[in-house]
Order: sequence, then C-alpha cells, then structure tokens
Amino acid sequence: RFVHFGLAQLEILCKQLYETTDTAVRHQAEKALVEFTNSPDCLSKCQLLLERGSSSYSQLLAATCLSKLVSRTSNPLPLEQRIDIRNYVLNYLATRPKLAAFVTQALIQLYARITKLGWFDCQKDDYVFRNVIADVTRFLQDSVEHCIIGVTILSQLTNEINQADTTHPLTKHRKIASSFRDSSLFDIFTLSCNLLKQASGKNLNLNDESQHGLLMQLLKLSYNCLNYDFIGTSTDESSDDLCTVQIPTSWRSAFLDSSTLQLFFNLYHSIPPSLSPLVLSCLVQIASVRRSLFNNAERAKFLSHLVDGVKRILANPQCLPDPNNYHEFCRLLARLKSNYQLGELVKVENYPEVIRLIANFTVTSLQHWEFAPNSVHYLLSLWQRLAASVPYVKATEPHLLETYTPEVTKAYITSRLESVHVILRDGLEDPLDDAGLVQQQLDQLSTIGRCEYEKTCALLVQLFDQAAQTYQELLQSTNSSAADVTVQEGRLTWLVYIIGAVIGGRVSFASTDEQDAMDGELVCRVLQLMNLTDSRLAQAGNERLELAMLSFFEQFRKIYIGDQVQKSSKLYRRLSEVLGLNDETMVLSVFIGKIITNLKYWGQCEPITSKTLQLLNDLSLGYPLPRLEKLVKLSAVQFMLNNHTSEHFSFLGINNQSNLSDMRCRTTFYTALGRLLMVDLGEDEDQFEQFMLPLTAAFEAVAQMLSTNTFNEQEAKRTLVGLVRDLRGIAFAFNAKTSFMMLFDWIYPAYMPILQRAIELWYHDPACTTPVLKLMAELVHNRSQRLQFDVSSPNGILLFRETSKMITTYGNRILTLGEVPKDQVYGVKLKGVSVCFAMLKAVLSGNYVNFGVFRLYGDDALDNALQTFIKLLLSIPHSDLLDYPKLSQSFYSLLEVLTQDHMNFIASLEPHVVMYILSSISEGLTALDTMVCTGCCSSLDHIVTYLFKQLSRSTKKRPTPMATDDRFLHIMQQHPEMIQQMLSTVLNIIIFEDCRNQWSMSRPLLGLILLNEKYFADLRNSIVNSQPPEKQQAMHLCFENLMEGIERNLLTKNRDRFTQNLSVFRREVNDSMKNSTYGVNSNDMMS
Repeated sequence: RFVHFGLAQLEILCKQLYETTDTAVRHQAEKALVEFTNSPDCLSKCQLLLERGSSSYSQLLAATCLSKLVSRTSNPLPLEQRIDIRNYVLNYLATRPKLAAFVTQALIQLYARITKLGWFDCQKDDYVFRNVIADVTRFLQDSVEHCIIGVTILSQLTNEINQADTTHPLTKHRKIASSFRDSSLFDIFTLSCNLLKQASGKNLNLNDESQHGLLMQLLKLSYNCLNYDFIGTSTDESSDDLCTVQIPTSWRSAFLDSSTLQLFFNLYHSIPPSLSPLVLSCLVQIASVRRSLFNNAERAKFLSHLVDGVKRILANPQCLPDPNNYHEFCRLLARLKSNYQLGELVKVENYPEVIRLIANFTVTSLQHWEFAPNSVHYLLSLWQRLAASVPYVKATEPHLLETYTPEVTKAYITSRLESVHVILRDGLEDPLDDAGLVQQQLDQLSTIGRCEYEKTCALLVQLFDQAAQTYQELLQSTNSSAADVTVQEGRLTWLVYIIGAVIGGRVSFASTDEQDAMDGELVCRVLQLMNLTDSRLAQAGNERLELAMLSFFEQFRKIYIGDQVQKSSKLYRRLSEVLGLNDETMVLSVFIGKIITNLKYWGQCEPITSKTLQLLNDLSLGYPLPRLEKLVKLSAVQFMLNNHTSEHFSFLGINNQSNLSDMRCRTTFYTALGRLLMVDLGEDEDQFEQFMLPLTAAFEAVAQMLSTNTFNEQEAKRTLVGLVRDLRGIAFAFNAKTSFMMLFDWIYPAYMPILQRAIELWYHDPACTTPVLKLMAELVHNRSQRLQFDVSSPNGILLFRETSKMITTYGNRILTLGEVPKDQVYGVKLKGVSVCFAMLKAVLSGNYVNFGVFRLYGDDALDNALQTFIKLLLSIPHSDLLDYPKLSQSFYSLLEVLTQDHMNFIASLEPHVVMYILSSISEGLTALDTMVCTGCCSSLDHIVTYLFKQLSRSTKKRPTPMATDDRFLHIMQQHPEMIQQMLSTVLNIIIFEDCRNQWSMSRPLLGLILLNEKYFADLRNSIVNSQPPEKQQAMHLCFENLMEGIERNLLTKNRDRFTQNLSVFRREVNDSMKNSTYGVNSNDMMS
C-alpha cells in the first residue's frame, strides 16, 4: 500500500517539476524531490519508477536520482550495488529501444558515470567496469535503434571520462582518463571508423530517419575520440588557434594508412549537408595531429592526401553555402598552416592549383562580408601565417604568395569600404562598433598587408585620395546630403584604421627606406585629414572616425616615436616636405595638440576621452628623460600643466549628468600630468602649490559644504569623488621622495578629516567610498621608498593612525548593512573590504612605522585596525575569498605580512578564528591563481615555523612564555587534522600535479613533516603501497633520499638542502610514475 502510494505521489511530483508553469509549485516539487534523493529507500523507489512509471518524466527522475546516488563522495554505494545498477540499465535500454530520447540520454549518462567512477574497482582481480566494448557489442548486432544506443553509449562515455568534474580531485580524473586512453580509446575509435566504412559502403537510405541518426552518432563518437584530452593539457575551448592533437604513438597505424583520412573526405561528399559539419570537425582534428607522430617522408605523404582532400572540396563547393559547413571548412584551412610549414606545403604536387583555389575562396568570402563574419578570422589567420613565413622559406619551389597575397589584401580593404553604404542604407549592425573584432582583423591584416607592401600602399593611397577628395567636395557643396557625408566618413574611418594597422605591421618585418617613405605618404594623408576634421569640430564631428585616428596615433607612436627609429628615417623627410614637421619634437607637438583638441570637444564622449588619455599616458611613460624634457617644453604641454580646470577640459566638470563611475578617466589624466610635472619640479614648492590650486579650491569647497547642515549631497559627492580620483593619479605618478613629501604635506593634516568624514557619511555608497579608500591605499603605499620620514618626524605613526581610523570607521559601518544580496555583495561590500585589506597590507609592510610603540604607549590604533580586519574577515564566507580574484589577492598578501611580522597577534586569537584562517590557507593552497597559492605557502611556513619554535621552547623548560603562545599551541594540538590535511595537500600537489611554484611549496613542507613525523610516515607508506609491487622499492627509495642529510631544525641551511632534495624527489617520482599505469590508489588520505 505504502509503495503504491509513494509511487503515485512521486509521479505527481514529476509532473509538477517538468510540466507546470507555476514557479512556486515547481519550487515545492523540487524541494520534495531533493528530500527523496536523500531518503534511504531512494534506490528501490527508482527501480519501481523505471519498472512501473506511467510517464517518461518518472523514468527521467529515476535516472537522474540514480546518477546523483552513484556520484556522491560521502557514503558511496557498495560495489555490488553499482554493478547491479549498471547491468540493470544495460538490460533496460536493450529491452526498450523506443524510450523518449531524453530518458535514453539520462540512462546512458548514468551508465557513463558509474563506469567512470568505478574504473579502478576490482572484484576477484577483475576490473569490473572496464569491459565497455563487450557491453556494447550486443547493441551493435541488433536493429538500427539498438545500434544507435550502442554508439551513443560509447560516445557519452568518452565524453564523460574526458571531462573533469569538481567533486573529485583532478589527480583521480587524470588517472582514469589516462587508463581509459591506454586501454580502450583506440579500440573505440577503430570500431567507429569501421562502422562508418560499413555505413558509407552501403547505399545509404538517408531519408530513413534512423539511418540518419546512426550516422550522426557515429560521427559524434569519432569526433569525441579525436577531441580527447590525451595528455591532460585541457586546452581552453576559446583558444582555437594553437591546437595540436596529441595522438598517442600507438595510434600511428590509423594515420599512416591514408584510408582513415580518405574515409572522412569521401563521407563529406556522400552525406547530406546537415551532417557534413561533423565530418569537417573530425577532419580539423585529424589535420592537427602532432607533427612528431610522423617522420618527414610520412608527414609529406599525409599532408599531400590532406591537401588533395581540401582541393576536392574547393573544386565542388556545393555544400559550403551552409554557414556551419563554411565555418568548419575555414577552420580546416587555417590548420593547414598552423600545423605544417610553408616549406612543406610548397612541395605538395598540386600546391600551385590549391593556393589559387584558396585565394579565390578567400577573396570571394571577403567580398561577401555579410555572410558568416565570424569565420573570416580563420581565413585571415591562414594568410597571416603564410605571409609571416615568406622571409624564412628555404624551399626552391615557388610559393606564389607575392601573386595571391595582394589580392587578399585588396579584397579585404575594398569589401570593408563597400560595406559602408549598404550598412547605412539597410540599417544593419556596424562592424566598427565591435572594437575587439576590428582589432583582431587589423592585427591579422597588418602582417598580410606587409607582404608586397608597395602594392598595399599604392592601393591605400589611391582609395584614400578618392575618398578624401569626395569628402572635401561634399563639405564645400551647399546641397550635399548628410547621408553621403556619413558614407565618406565611414570609408575614411576604415582607411585610417587600416593605415594604422599596416604601419604597426612594420614591427614584424625588416623594413627598407622605401617602405618608410611609403609610410610617410600614408601618415601625411591621415594628418591632413585630421586637420580638416578638427577644423569642423565646432559644428560637427564623427565619433568612429576619431576613434580610428586614436588607433592610428597609437600604432604610429609605437613604431616611429622613440629610440628604435633613426632620426634620418625617410618617413620624417616626407613629413617635413609635405607638412613642415621637421623632427620628432614637432610631431609630438601634433600629438599633444590633438589630445587637447579631443579633451576640449569630446569631453562628454567616454570612449574618445579614455582612449585620448591613454595616449597621453603612454607618451608620459617609458621614455628617457631628455625626450620627456623636450615634451614638457612644448607650449601645449605647458598649457595643460597650467590650465587643468573644467573650463578648458569639460570632463573635469562636475555638473554633467554622468555616473560617478565615469570619472575614472580623471585618474589617468592626472597620472600623466603628474609625470610631466615631475620632469622639472625638483624641490620647487611654489610651482607645486601653483599646480595644486584647482584641487585646493575643490577641497575647500567640499569642506565648506560639509561644515553646514544643509548641503547639496549630490554636488558634494561629485566634487569629492572627482577630487580623490585626481589626487590618486598624482600620488601614483609621484614616486620620488621629494615630490611625494610635498603632496603628503599638502594633504596632511589639513584635508585628512574631510576624507574620514566622507567615509562616515557615505559608507553605504561604494561609488563614493571606493575612490576614497583607493586614494588612501595609494598614499600609504611606499612605492620606490618614497615614504621616508626624517628621524625627528612622527608622520609615519600619524599616517598609520589615520589609516587605522579609516579602516575601523569603514569596517564597523559596512558591517551594519547585514545580509547583502549575492549579486550585489561584491560591489556594495567586498570591493571596499578588499581595498581595506590592500591598504592595511601596504602600511604594515611599508617599513616606515615601528609597530612596537603602540602597545608601549597604550595607543590602540594597531589593535583597532587588526580587530576590524578579523571582524571583516569573519563576515566573508570562504567561498567568496576565493571566488573574487581581487579580494583573494589582497587577503592572502595581507595574511602573509601578518604571519610574518604579527604572529603574536594571530596566536592570541580565539580558536574559531584561528581555524577559519587555517582553513582559508588550506583552500588557498589548491587555488588556480599562483599568486594566491604562493602567498598561502609563505603564510603556512611562518605559522609552522612559529609552532616549531614554541614546541622547541616548551621542551627546553624555559621560563613560561606568554599565555597566548600556550593557547595557540593548545589549539593546534587539539586539531592536529588541520595541519596534517595541509601536509597531505602539499605533498599531493608536488607529487601528482603540475606544480608551478615548487620552491614556495617546499618551504612549509619541511616544518609540516617535522611537526607530524608519525603522520608523514603513514602517508609515505600508503603512497608506496598504492604503487604496483615492482615499483614499491623505487618509491620507498625516493622517500629515503628526500630526508637524506636533513636535520631536525628549520635553519636556512637545512631548509635549502631540503628544497634541493625535493626537486630531485619530484623528478624521480614523476619518472617512476610515468612508466607505471597506476597512480595513487584512491584511498581516503589522497582523495
């Protein structure tokens, strides 16, 4: 009775979960089903649902619940039960081939999960979950439906084993993946190729849906085999260019025999277009097989078959109009050059014919710019790599690129220009608005256009002159339409971008005088156009054209301004003849003039302002002093240094309606101004006071507002935020003692109270507090030893008091906000906390405060700051500490300083706080960010060293140390598992993972071992015993050598010896494991 009732109830819940549109009902059902999954009779109920369930949804529920049961890490199902579930699922699928597709999918997923997680499970010396092909054979010998299920099982399994999951350690995943690769993957791939051969040998009736489905699953299976992560590099999906498929040497036979390659090319021509993208994806992987699989003769033969296949597709392009096909084919073409050298390609017998076909295909593709714009990247990358190889090719056969590359360049340039009026006419999306895409294509074009550069320049000059002339005529004519003007501006925008790109391409090629002269022709034209557009800015301007100009200036600056270019360059000669710009200083003057013009007219346009300021910043940075002196002497620069107010530069105004966060660009502006001011500043305080006048006035205005009870809050906030952003820019630029001390004396003590007051008033508004906190963090940062106070000055201590006050004020107030919604928690709270951590770290490690004096004189500034740090820390869940990169970097670097210099404070904390800090270190050890991981190692080393010293003291029976020390020792002795867990983690990483910071890992390890010698011995034995019998002796010896000559102390000499031993140990263990098919047994200690 109960079972049937339970069953009916579950069926209703399934319906509610999968069919209802009412979210509240669905939510309730979800809750109930989670409880069901955790109930003790879940397993038997799932079986009942599969046997008697009336709807597909109940079968789906049973399959997903079983997947959760077999995946759980705590309290896993016993082996017999898992074997039963596996057999049951296979029988269920075999007897019910007509299940709903999503049910079949879920059951196959369940089978794959059981097989993966049980890969190393033995029963009577037999690996029970490994006879995968045998499991599937009975499906393959039955009807087409059964065949599809069998193939899908293999495909899903390959995919499942290839993907790491978060619940199990990466080491375990790699072990299973490697074992599966060595024992089963090649057989599965061979099977799929044989089935494809059989299928393509028959007269396929592809109107029959099941035959079509079988082919699709077979192709997916082949792709999953070829796309397997063979050596555990787990490449990032987004980096498509550098893929090499690391096929194991044991697979050579399949690739030396050209029939595998031919099979896929033949399939492409014989199956319907809807399936051919899958075939091409397989071919992309085959074309990317690692070079070292073949010797030179074999590679040449393989490449020859590959190029023949590509030629056949280009000669019969019926399927290419399908966007998916076209995209995959472009990827295939790109792989021809990413994996083979131009010298090898030119030796293929049909090379001249193929390169002609590829060039025609590329030109046609570029001319149809509106079709599949995302695929163009692959074609351009092919030509970019071909063009870049021209200087290095040694083969005698002609590469013909001098014939075809200019055609590609021309097609790209003319097609972009022709797109302009179509986009305007039809109201399409303008590709120029996608800055990332344009930049990527221009980077590729910069190399392609440098091949046969004379032709590129001649084309650009001709097109530019036509467009500029038409543009001028339209501007002078009285009856020209605005649309025509916009079209010409659009064409000129593309040309300016492209000219910038090809000039930037000079970096990658040895340049000749003639080419520099050609660059001169192009530069003159852009500067003349700039003069024309600047003269019209009072009436109208074009934002895209201005952004293109800035991109051009950026490229020009990189190539032609600086020491890498001879002053006698033909480019400057041409500029002198045409525009009267005789030398670099005059060109710099044009740059600065343009910057001032942009800031004057485009102050409300954020993209132009920020790019312009970036250019100013780049000019103020990284040049030797003589060049900066020349720059500062320019009247335009002097104008900026003397007139940085909102009447000249509208973006410094505060009455505009923009967001507070849009003022970020002010920091960049003042960083550049600060650098330029410092060139001549020396010790001239009057000049500094003069420069600071606008900022002094702003501070006085804020002080005035805050002193009255009724003030305009918005205006006060805007003035203050703008001001602190400006000051942070100046503070960042002033990295010398003299100039920084002038700034310090200017701001302290006069204006510090205003910053403190702002934090008190507006702590809940991050747009206001973050800039203030960041300014403070910059002021206390001892960059280049600029904070050096005189012996008689108390300023270091006073500065720390202000810091402590700000951290305490902000910390205590931000904690009154209570629970903040998850999606706002970073912006509202964690960002400010992260800046406070960074500020505290900067001041604690700045080396200008003696922290001992605070306790001595009963000053609580240090205690307050540290206690606030602890309160803030405890309000943040561990997961957040690692989820937000800026927060984790500031927290872990602060922790490093605290454990190094303030260990007494850490030792005096409550047990739950100590455990919180230790577990945050433990989690940080396995973080992906190397900086975090290194900081954790360092903090752990300081803690372990402290503990070791305390223990040594307590055994020597010295006079009793302070009670706090005892307390800390006591906590650690009560929770030995914490330190033991870290010992196991560090050892695990060093032995089994790609350890990028071995030196840092080695430092705490010795202390951990000395504190836990018995545990270390157990750990060592379990690792040794998990090896196959013939390897155990070698592994035991590795551990013996690790501790060879190591004494029981933590002196530097002893540590260094241990670090050396450890690198030998790691090498030997890796060599030993490479030759072994097993890794570590999945015992509890290591998993």
